[in-house]
Amino acid sequence: MSEAVTQGIRVTVRSDYRADRSLPAQRRFLFTYTVRIANQGASGTKLLSRRWVITDADGEKEEVVGDGVVGEQPHLAPGASYEYTSFCVLKTPLGEMHGTYTMLRDDGITFLAEIAPFVLAVPSALN
Repeated sequence: MSEAVTQGIRVTVRSDYRADRSLPAQRRFLFTYTVRIANQGASGTKLLSRRWVITDADGEKEEVVGDGVVGEQPHLAPGASYEYTSFCVLKTPLGEMHGTYTMLRDDGITFLAEIAPFVLAVPSALN
């Protein structure tokens, strides 16, 4: 699990290995991750875009950039939160993700909300 707070936006992430959707013999390890974005600031804020950096155990990196998250650009009023689940596929049983969300406050100020690094791991890979 990871957590970061940037300008009142708290981003918490937890990940899970999905053995039922993975094929280890074919180097396909599927992980889901659930993100909770909470606006603890005084101004409403809209999530405009995302940037993820995904690194596997071989050091291979993939960058994913796009508008919104899961097809949405949620607006968070002060005190509101938004949660979604997505997934990624690695070629190794261990990896890491981190990134940023581009946020737009109601006062017109944009900023990058940090997504702290979190581990993607097959449970047996950590033993």
